[in-house]
Amino acid sequence: MTLAEQAREAVRARPFIHEALRAGVINYSAAARLLDVGEVDAVAAALRRYGEELPARDESARSARVTMQSGVGRVGDPAEGLLVVGDGAFAPGEGSLTAVLVAGDVDPWLLTRALARLDAEDVSVTAAGVADESLVVLVERRDGPRTVQFLEGLV
Repeated sequence: MTLAEQAREAVRARPFIHEALRAGVINYSAAARLLDVGEVDAVAAALRRYGEELPARDESARSARVTMQSGVGRVGDPAEGLLVVGDGAFAPGEGSLTAVLVAGDVDPWLLTRALARLDAEDVSVTAAGVADESLVVLVERRDGPRTVQFLEGLV
């Protein structure tokens, strides 16, 4: 495996570096030191070439509506669930969670950005999912309004 291939593999294992390369906002030498796959200058040059090959993300405006629903909790019957992940089913009722729903032009990339933003804001996510034209993020009740604001900023 060439040094360039090793560097690309190491980048794909660290998605934050991949996104920084795609956006063109990275210190190549610092990234090369972090990846630790070879001589820093050679790896930095390989990263620069790789970043130039990556297509830019389409950040065009989305047509979506963000709402929230409080009182969400676990339910026994997955058929009742607003969000079902494995054996965990969540639905409106008497729970302590808030569901922030995005309806419209959504996709897994939006969920990725939403989770990264919430992590950066120290908002703990209990569960999340995206399918068809719906995205759902479950957070503690007190974090619901802030989560709505953060997601509105993404759509």
